[in-house]
Amino acid sequence: MDDRASIDPRAAPAAGAGWGWILGYGVLSVVLGVLAFLNPFAATYAATLVIGAFFIAAGLVSIAAGFAGKGHEGRSYAIGFGLLSLVVGLLMAFNPVSGALSLTLMVAVWLGVRGALEIGLGMRFKRGRGLMIALGVVNLLLAIYVFATLPGSALTLPGFILGISFVFGGVTSVAAALNHRKGAAAFAAPAL
Repeated sequence: MDDRASIDPRAAPAAGAGWGWILGYGVLSVVLGVLAFLNPFAATYAATLVIGAFFIAAGLVSIAAGFAGKGHEGRSYAIGFGLLSLVVGLLMAFNPVSGALSLTLMVAVWLGVRGALEIGLGMRFKRGRGLMIALGVVNLLLAIYVFATLPGSALTLPGFILGISFVFGGVTSVAAALNHRKGAAAFAAPAL
């Protein structure tokens, strides 16, 4: 144990500090991924409802901010954005099929961007490079697959894709946690 860290809060944490949190995140991701993979319709439906609720909440807050911001130049934008968000959220909540199609498109874009970022980050790693690059490639391939199977697969495909992504992300986090426990930097690119 590093006694300096317990005495001086400005001291650098001991090597491997916090590895349990990374491990916990990884294990939880694997569990959620397996559950989503086992019941992809439920995972798609749940994700559609959660995202719909987010849009509804964001819309209501934006509308309230617009009406409360008398004299502010962004007032009409806040109200317009709020109304748009509210309509999208209500459509996702009360028409989950169209919401699932929209969600499928969002998941495909998210997977593509995530995959590209993971490949770029993996290229900078010294440890875990291959696993991070593999994760990025898997997510890019999943994005391509989603786009190729639309619109017929919109009700189950997001659940499968989220399940696979969570499992691979969780395995990557577990591996990073175990390396970090041994003293390696957690998810850190090598110093330049």
